[in-house]
Amino acid sequence: MPFTSETIEITAEERDELEQMTRSRTLPAADIFRARLILMLAQGLPYRTIQARLDTTAATISRWKDRFLRGRIAGLVEVRHAGKRPFVITPALTAKVIGATRRQPKDGSTHWSCRKLAQSLGVSKDSVQRIWQRAELKPHRLERYMTSDDPDFERKAADIIGLYLDPPQHAAVFCVDEKTALQALDRLDPVLPMSPGRAERHGFEYYRHGTLSLYAALDVQTGKVLGKTAARHTSDEFVQFLEQVMLSCKPRQEVHIILDNLSAHKTKKVAAFLEQHPRVRLHFTPTYSSWLNQVEIWFARIERDVISRGIFLSVRDLSRKLMRYIRAYSQNASPFKWKYSNPKRRIAVC
Repeated sequence: MPFTSETIEITAEERDELEQMTRSRTLPAADIFRARLILMLAQGLPYRTIQARLDTTAATISRWKDRFLRGRIAGLVEVRHAGKRPFVITPALTAKVIGATRRQPKDGSTHWSCRKLAQSLGVSKDSVQRIWQRAELKPHRLERYMTSDDPDFERKAADIIGLYLDPPQHAAVFCVDEKTALQALDRLDPVLPMSPGRAERHGFEYYRHGTLSLYAALDVQTGKVLGKTAARHTSDEFVQFLEQVMLSCKPRQEVHIILDNLSAHKTKKVAAFLEQHPRVRLHFTPTYSSWLNQVEIWFARIERDVISRGIFLSVRDLSRKLMRYIRAYSQNASPFKWKYSNPKRRIAVC
């Protein structure tokens, strides 16, 4: 049965107040809607017309018509919930959450999630999240570190940093290291190229053609890199690479080489090389302190640019692409602006 509209009687004062409500810019939209509805009923408009103009239902029209007839304009205003009292994060709760966060969960897991800790303490997850944010606690994150156990750490570190900041006049300073076990991986499935809205995609399966080692020497002053690939990383290959580095230097130029404590760097063949080249001096980094060697920064770059996403048809293809990158890099190379941000943290003042 279709709803029919019966004209409701309103006083002049009510009409003025309802019209003021419809023109208000501060009242809630729901109050303005109800005022317009009552004015249309007072004009005798049928339900269908009111439904179309206000985009509402006949049941809604009847409900607010009845409320107006019972309570007049006051009946149009819904009693709104005052809301809950704001939850205050107290210092005691903060200390409780932080203390529990630093303890391992009893269910065998390694760290807390905000929901798991909230359930354990009987508080809301939002409170836990806010306390973590204020205290800069991130249980889901993990950072690894390596502490040097070298008893002569300070002297060795200061020696190497001195070569970076104030190298000997007319001397050449090289950072040398090898990147071993580089795999020549070839994808079995075709590569799907990048397109708008889609990243480049590689097949999951691959074929391993073999491995090789990459020797690199970074010139600290120019940023240029000398490279050499080898099937194995042996003392013979390392000495041959040092000979290659010497050929790039000026005659009778003093040469300083920074390198790590790999056993291949301290053999009798290396000692014999140093006797033949008295102008060469080796500077070994402290144990577990590869971050002092600038060539590690460059290794991270070639890993990102060539190796990690590369497709290599053979070991020779891998070697060729590595050397091509090194030649192109050295043409526009620039020295690293290397610095230690907080010397007081690990390096004692002499």
